[in-house]
Amino acid sequence: MPTQAKQQQTQGLSGFEPYVEKKGEEYMGEPMRKHFTKILQKWKQDLMQEVDRTVDHMKDEAANFPDPADRASQEEEFSLELRARDRERKLIKKIDKTLQLIEDEEYGWCESCGVEIGIRRLEARPTADMCVDCKTLAEIKEKQVGK
Repeated sequence: MPTQAKQQQTQGLSGFEPYVEKKGEEYMGEPMRKHFTKILQKWKQDLMQEVDRTVDHMKDEAANFPDPADRASQEEEFSLELRARDRERKLIKKIDKTLQLIEDEEYGWCESCGVEIGIRRLEARPTADMCVDCKTLAEIKEKQVGK
């Protein structure tokens, strides 16, 4: 029986077993789409729980401190939390968009060149919409324009 450390080592980053392709299996066929739907739904659920935790935390911790330094510290803490939640809100939108692509059977192909993105890349970043090569080129162009 494998040890817990070994089990964690064989699981993907989000706690899912990496997808094992069957010989001759069609890329992004029904089993693969189900695999990624499950990953994305779990990720979205985790993010939504974090939003709920933040709301509860802010309600519980909200206080009107008489000391301006204490009040400023609390406001800064809340500001950081809200910024993180805003990033997560945007990520939830991207997850929803990706789930729609799966439903429309358009998931897994690079939006730039049309090649397969690849299962391992999608497991590492399930919302990826470009292959590694196109993403690398886009980042290089972005850096050049940004200078």
